[in-house]
Amino acid sequence: MKPDEIKLRLDFIREAERLKDVVRNSYTSQGRRESTAEHTWRLCLMAMVFQDELRDLDFLKVLKICILHDLGEAIHGDVPAVAQAGMPDKGSRERVDLLQLMSSLPPEVRAEFLALWDEYENASSPEGRAVKALDKIETLIQHNQGRNAPDFDYAFNLTYGRKHTDGRDLFRQIRDAVDEETRKRMTSGA
Repeated sequence: MKPDEIKLRLDFIREAERLKDVVRNSYTSQGRRESTAEHTWRLCLMAMVFQDELRDLDFLKVLKICILHDLGEAIHGDVPAVAQAGMPDKGSRERVDLLQLMSSLPPEVRAEFLALWDEYENASSPEGRAVKALDKIETLIQHNQGRNAPDFDYAFNLTYGRKHTDGRDLFRQIRDAVDEETRKRMTSGA
């Protein structure tokens, strides 16, 4: 690989670092706002934990989609789950941001990354649908696990992302367990 090509790829890596500073509307168990990079890390971990139940999927593709799914947020930040319904152009904006972020990458790498991101955004492949479901579930787990404000709306968790989590028996089972945790948080007043 030529030094200029290495430099351009490293430029992308440096730009992607911005994702570490993008804070989400979710709080950690210690009360600190989580970053989008932290959410992405745990999403990858979740995929690995349930890999044995996802044998019919291309697992490398699943991990790639996990890593890329929120990368566009490095430019304009995260849209909280509770606000997403009111932002029908969220996906379009993130796609433009992702293209901007990837501008220093070789065309074939950009094309692969964009195709994987599109599969996630449009839930157009089994792997994209799996990551979409796990992404919603990870958010719910963080809502349940986080040290939230007293007026946190746990009822939101019971409907958020359901159309994505109901598409596969495994995700319904995980969702049922997480929903049970949500109900406990609601009744405990935590």
